[in-house]
Amino acid sequence: MKHLLTLSALSITEILQILDRAAEFSEGAAPPEYKDIIAANLFFEPSTRTQYSFNVAEEKLGMRVISFNAETSSLTKGETFYDTVKVFDSFGTNIVVIRHTQNAYYDSLLGKIDAAILNGGDGTGNHPTQSLLDLMTIKQEYGEFEGLKCSIIGDIVHSRVAHTNIEVMQRLGVEVVTSGPESYREEGFNYETFEKAVGSSDIVMLLRVQHERHSEGRNFSAEDYHRKFGLNEETVKLMKPGAIIMHPAPFNRGVEIADDIVECESSRIFKQMKNGVFVRMAVLERAVEG
Repeated sequence: MKHLLTLSALSITEILQILDRAAEFSEGAAPPEYKDIIAANLFFEPSTRTQYSFNVAEEKLGMRVISFNAETSSLTKGETFYDTVKVFDSFGTNIVVIRHTQNAYYDSLLGKIDAAILNGGDGTGNHPTQSLLDLMTIKQEYGEFEGLKCSIIGDIVHSRVAHTNIEVMQRLGVEVVTSGPESYREEGFNYETFEKAVGSSDIVMLLRVQHERHSEGRNFSAEDYHRKFGLNEETVKLMKPGAIIMHPAPFNRGVEIADDIVECESSRIFKQMKNGVFVRMAVLERAVEG
């Protein structure tokens, strides 16, 4: 069994192997049958796309699936995160897919459980499978990564998607810039104005404002954000011909993206979601086969 915790721990060769395998699944390759494998999806934070695409991927691979509900678990009686995971490991679960609000939650588990850990998102730190599905979508569009420019726009400081994508995209030869409100700008990353970022990028990747991670209140309204940093009918006109729009979702219609842009010709948002199943099939297979 093999963990997947961060993409920074993987070589470019390993990353491309996962993408190639995901592409094979997307093209109809017969999946392996893992009828003796039990996967537990332990989501300690709300999720739709990640949790249920893992569920679909596990079902496609013939695995037996346990879906965990934190709100009805013994967490409400004071049980710790560590003890909860150990419970499922004690049951003989082979794979645990975990999302948690704490950065690097997996450090407390390594060497102490037998199951393979697949990181479904840790705090503001890492989201490896989201980045892999983003890379798969970009590769389908352009065939390669070298020489592309990607702008990541929005709540950079609170985004595990941004942090993971910036690191891996730069290793793959993509120029990555960030944009959005100054209050969500993170030092150390290249920053451009919204208009310049949108107008010069091959990939315009929008992020949701993650108010649930903010210790302070909103410092702008949804209308103000959309006017200054949202993609709408007017700002889409700034984009390069052939450029694509991406978003890890959930997206806020009328905030970072207008309702009529979500499924416009340039949008690949729902294609990303479709690719999420194939990528997660590939990392589940990697976990089992090592």
